[in-house]
Amino acid sequence: MKRIQLNVNGVDRWVVAEPQASLADVLRKQMMLTGCKVCCDDGQCGSCTVIIDDKPIRSCNKKIGDVREGARITTIEGVGTPGNLHPIQIAWMTHGGAQCGICTSGFIMSSKALLEKNINPTREEVRKWFNRNRNLCRCTGYKPLVDAVMDAAAVMRGEKTVAQIMPKPKEDGSILGTSHIRPSAEAKVTGTWDFGADIALRMPEGTLRLALVQAEIPHGLIKGINTAEAEAMPGVEKVITWKDVKGRNAITGLITFPDNKGDGWDRPILCKDKIFQFGDAIAIVAADTEDHARAAAKKVKVDVEALPAYMSGFAALAPDAIEIHPGTPNAYYEQGVVKGEDTKPLLASSSALVDITTYCSRQPHLHLEPDCGEAYVDEDGVLTILSKSIGVHLHHAMICPGLGLEPDKLRLIQNPTGGTFGYKFSPTMEALLGAAALATGKPVSLVYDQYQNITYTGKRSPVNINIKLGCDDNGKLTAMETDWWLDHGPYSEFGDLVTLRQAQFTGAGYHLENIRGKGLTVATNHAWGSAFRGYGSPQAFLASETAIDILAEKMGEDPFEFRYKNLYSENSTTPTGQKPEVLVLPQLFDMLRPKYEEAKKRCAELSTDEVKRGVGIALGIYGCGLDGPDSSNARAELTKDGVTIYNAWEDHGQGADLGTLTMAHEVLRPTGITPEQISLVMNDTNGPNSGPAGGSRSNVFTGNATRVAAEMLLNAMRKEDGSYRTYEEMVADGIPLVYDGNWVAAACTDCSSETGQGDPFPVYMYEVFMPEVEVEVETGEVKVVKFTTSVDVGTIINKATVDGQIYGGLAQGIGLALSEDFEDLELHTNLMDCGIPYPKDIPDDIEILYLETPRPDGPFGAAGVGEAPLTAAHPAILNAIYNACGVRIFRVPALPEIIRTELEAKAAREKAPKELA
Repeated sequence: MKRIQLNVNGVDRWVVAEPQASLADVLRKQMMLTGCKVCCDDGQCGSCTVIIDDKPIRSCNKKIGDVREGARITTIEGVGTPGNLHPIQIAWMTHGGAQCGICTSGFIMSSKALLEKNINPTREEVRKWFNRNRNLCRCTGYKPLVDAVMDAAAVMRGEKTVAQIMPKPKEDGSILGTSHIRPSAEAKVTGTWDFGADIALRMPEGTLRLALVQAEIPHGLIKGINTAEAEAMPGVEKVITWKDVKGRNAITGLITFPDNKGDGWDRPILCKDKIFQFGDAIAIVAADTEDHARAAAKKVKVDVEALPAYMSGFAALAPDAIEIHPGTPNAYYEQGVVKGEDTKPLLASSSALVDITTYCSRQPHLHLEPDCGEAYVDEDGVLTILSKSIGVHLHHAMICPGLGLEPDKLRLIQNPTGGTFGYKFSPTMEALLGAAALATGKPVSLVYDQYQNITYTGKRSPVNINIKLGCDDNGKLTAMETDWWLDHGPYSEFGDLVTLRQAQFTGAGYHLENIRGKGLTVATNHAWGSAFRGYGSPQAFLASETAIDILAEKMGEDPFEFRYKNLYSENSTTPTGQKPEVLVLPQLFDMLRPKYEEAKKRCAELSTDEVKRGVGIALGIYGCGLDGPDSSNARAELTKDGVTIYNAWEDHGQGADLGTLTMAHEVLRPTGITPEQISLVMNDTNGPNSGPAGGSRSNVFTGNATRVAAEMLLNAMRKEDGSYRTYEEMVADGIPLVYDGNWVAAACTDCSSETGQGDPFPVYMYEVFMPEVEVEVETGEVKVVKFTTSVDVGTIINKATVDGQIYGGLAQGIGLALSEDFEDLELHTNLMDCGIPYPKDIPDDIEILYLETPRPDGPFGAAGVGEAPLTAAHPAILNAIYNACGVRIFRVPALPEIIRTELEAKAAREKAPKELA
């Protein structure tokens, strides 16, 4: 132990700590300064940044014993407080810099250190500073953060006032379409927004801390579990195994597709007889401290007989592969596509034909906040689970039977949540927390480290697609055939749905009347497949947007113009046979055309022998909804102080609080209510069932439900003379104060598993992508230097939020295209090695061109937005690589060594004829 004096936020403090303890742990666990966030625990993300003696330091890998006596430490709590904010914090809020907020404290501390050193930085200097100090953000694409620093610097120099950088409502008081600040922003920029790991530190005395015993191989038979040594370890309360789980000990995948050969009960809560993937939970140690729990977990002995591990669809489909789930074939679901005429004669007679195979990788979500949660049994005997769930009602249904609980004995509440990007559409630790709380009878908490977070949460399902695409003499598309398999890992939940997405989006955007295709959902022993932003569409568009680029070249046409003449028209239907709700793609291309011509000219002028520059094009489309019939519920209540809105629009950075506030306020504005008078109660299974926050459905479905609830309240408040009753008048007149709103996509229908035909979504999003890249010929390194995109997501509800979603989605698309993967269980185990983009990897030059076409079924005409920017940025980048240096890449990520190999092969082909001559 060591006693050390520190000056923390201007106050001299004494602390006694182990010299090897990290400064972050001392600040968080001993001083309760939880504004300092720990995400990676090895200095890769900068979320824990504090200032020590005027320098930004990543406190997670700074030992307290190495901090000098009397050091001056500033944490986010010492920068500004609610109501007394620093200009950096104000600018962060105004530019929407705090999306999920997990990285916000670290960025603000880093920015403060920069501006104290250089009050007049350039944008490039800001970006270099963030990169040097390892500040990572997965939400924003970095551009809004640089914008915030530049505005804050201008305020600090006296060139702007705070009032000048703050967003303003419209003259009529409406905040719809403005950059109104989200309700959670102030807490996020001051470090007072408590995430799950912060709540774990504030749990009551006696809370047990959990650690998992996990599988260290991907596939095997469990012969025995010996817990005796672990149970004797210091501080251990109980070691929980499958024997302690009272229900079915399985998470149900809620299989609804009738042709699925599985039953959906294939994912154990705690493994009993078999291991299905690396990291599977075998036992849970509950102890008085996290250190004691983790030490004891290492003492649990598991006798395992290894089985063949099928780590790809290729392996699992091999003739000699055993069934991963005995009794269920590894290819357990088949999706067909049948639209129009027989494609074989049409393709045979095409003037040009493309026949290629593409592979979209197992992209990791790389959310910075590790999975975390708490559970307890309340005074009414109800098991209450607090987690990062983005589908509290959905997860309630998925884990109740496995835990052996009646529905009224389980409650789920979403904690303030760092970005999930879809992985929390699947329950992860919810059932584990529940099993531990029930088995011990005490409150529990579980916080993954980043290694567990990356290796034991779901990933994007890889898809291998063979696509044949043909056109006639005029370059008009004639027919398409597809044949694909989707590697969904060992657990079937939502595997059939993401397989259907390939049928819905391969070839989408084009007038294509004749399609045939077949796809398989395949079980493997790699990471289980979970929802990821764009859900299924990135795999589909990689195939069709690559194929159409090649087809244009075969026809000797510009890829931009070739696409343009084949876009949806008045007579077009989607690949599922649905009539598009709006026709906006021609306008989006028209908006982009002059930019494209400028880019072609610029790329030609800037290319050299050493560095080739090119521009690429792709379009992307995504539907808003779960698929087929879908609905959402919300509630509005008039109170003495204003209005309270209840819904379960789970927020994981996309701005559910702001969406709810904006839509409710827009309806209730006639009463004179202000945004500040609207309170939000959200994301609790004791409230309305709004459905999960996935598939960009919430803005449409829950937005509409919120609108309807607010309209019902407004109608009840309206007097005959057109004025509105007060709360007191409503009570005096005996008029109800609470109104439930429901919205249903009644016209939507499920897609057939045989033909893929149906009307799955009420509203779609449309985006056209135009990246410019530089390819370093010697190394194969690719850098996206500029990105222009035209977007139509209907009416923009909040400008800063939509901007942030586009910037962040493009950044993830760049990662998918060039660096991100989760394939190698020895290599891909931390943020950096998984290829997460740092500020240097994302261009500052990003231009968004908006077209706002109101959607008939959208609230105030809005669609969703989150999925759109990650639909097809990656094939656009691959097309730009080809435009730059003449090599086609058919799989992502396009790593430098892959491009270098292709460049060498191209050079050899070009050299060979000369040598022969």
